[in-house]
Amino acid sequence: MRTSWFPRRTSRLPGAALLALALVGAGPAGASEPKARPADAASPEKKAAAPAELVQALSPPFTEGIFPCSGCHDGKDKVNTARRELGFHEEQQSIFAHDAEHRWCLDCHDARNRDQLHLTNGDLVPFTESYRLCGQCHGDKLRDWRAGVHGKRIGNWNGVKTYFLCVNCHNPHAPLFKGEKEVVVNGRKVVMPTLEKIKPEPRPRRPEEMRP
Repeated sequence: MRTSWFPRRTSRLPGAALLALALVGAGPAGASEPKARPADAASPEKKAAAPAELVQALSPPFTEGIFPCSGCHDGKDKVNTARRELGFHEEQQSIFAHDAEHRWCLDCHDARNRDQLHLTNGDLVPFTESYRLCGQCHGDKLRDWRAGVHGKRIGNWNGVKTYFLCVNCHNPHAPLFKGEKEVVVNGRKVVMPTLEKIKPEPRPRRPEEMRP
């Protein structure tokens, strides 16, 4: 009776030959496969660039003689928080154009501590961080400003940069941008918004206009 099954042929190599083949396949004693470098690993000669340093610009100066506000508003007396026309601060009321139909002083200035601003939740904010207050209503502008898309930054493209605050370009009482100017405060230049509309400079001359 025929069958398809056949016994398997086994190797007849001597034991010494098998040991030699095993040693050749294993390689030198103690050697190991080289470890692959992770794809995101930086080479020793390539160091990650340090992020550019950002420096906050100085806030515009207050109207002379008006700060600190606590010089007149000591916070001890009961405060009338009703929206109304005031009998003082005419210099601000005369120009106020910041949702004037619905807003007034104490929506931003703290009633108890006039040297501070306040958020809607009551948290106090110093004038140097007024952008936090602006961002409550203008969230998209705050987002763009943080990313460097909105606003102004000056300095080195790969070094120290000074970023302007909202109030360096926008008057908080009349925020529609009109222009800006430099003033010197304590020997340092500070940028502040103007109340006069910016005047465009004349266009550049065309090449044919410069030819004799």
